[in-house]
Amino acid sequence: MRIGVPKETKTLEGRVALVPAAAGDLVKRGHEVWVEQGAGIKSGFKDEQYTKLGVHIAPDAAALYEKGEMIVKVKEPIEGDLALLRKDHLLFCYLHLAAEPALTKRLLDIGLTGIAFETVELPNGDLPLLAPMSIIAGKIAVQVGTTLLHMPEGGKGKLLGGLPSTERGKVVVFGAGKAGGASAALAAAAGCNVVVFEMRTDRMDEMMRLGPNVTALYPYHDVVMRELANADLVVGAVLVTGARAPHVVTREMLRTMEEGSVMADISIDQGGCFETSRPTTWKDPTYVEEGVTHFCVTNMPGSVPQTSSQAICAAILPWVNKLASGNWRDNQALLRGINVEAGKLVHPALQGMKL
Repeated sequence: MRIGVPKETKTLEGRVALVPAAAGDLVKRGHEVWVEQGAGIKSGFKDEQYTKLGVHIAPDAAALYEKGEMIVKVKEPIEGDLALLRKDHLLFCYLHLAAEPALTKRLLDIGLTGIAFETVELPNGDLPLLAPMSIIAGKIAVQVGTTLLHMPEGGKGKLLGGLPSTERGKVVVFGAGKAGGASAALAAAAGCNVVVFEMRTDRMDEMMRLGPNVTALYPYHDVVMRELANADLVVGAVLVTGARAPHVVTREMLRTMEEGSVMADISIDQGGCFETSRPTTWKDPTYVEEGVTHFCVTNMPGSVPQTSSQAICAAILPWVNKLASGNWRDNQALLRGINVEAGKLVHPALQGMKL
């Protein structure tokens, strides 16, 4: 199969879907791999590293999409990509269509088959292609949130970890999956008091084992209100596979928080789990609502492209191999990953979506 890897075009997005070693492995398996010129530069990979392994370099996006039968990229296609996608393309990338009705309609009009990384689902419910980026986003949410609490950034001027003679900072995390768990672990290791809201008792137990400074609670409304009132940093990491994220923090709740506090919404790719969330970019990453700084960048892992590219590539390569073999429709995990095909919405979480 001819596999095309385009340059990512989202604002300040530096990842590349296939690192040179992975692309070289596909070539050894008999596939023809094309990478758009300069696609790996921001991740630290030069074109020469690809060509040494038998990979072809396409001079521009138009040539890349023309050559490719399967398009493997990181983020959802935007305007330039959409103009080049065809009905016969197999598109494999993050899509997050639940929050993107306009994009969904465009893909339906094109008629291609779109398999989303975030909905490739194993029989036990695990999402293997979402996990690595979720972990990275969870860490970034705490790292950036820590900085946004600094006074020059408009924050309340609080050092999260604290030190002798001062209070520890408080971090509240919604969701104890891969993203929320990573946020809680990093905040706990930094010495913060951490409260994690989760509905599954097994995950609550996992969070409690992070340390004596971590408390896991069920998200009762009154308890959430109580914990938010003195939170310094709030991280939203709530996920319903393929569907729009539910709102776990309302504007009413936000008004109880101290001015200069920070909200980081990792769920923003799926519409956001705070009522006051709206998508931002790395070029303009924050805004203030009710005196609280919101950080809602839709491609958080794109800020560490070298790490992220290595991690996502290791996760997707076996699945790219399966798709390229041509007999992938016997794989239930990949079938669950189909979002759109032949002009129809396929994933159950998207059916009934208003377009």
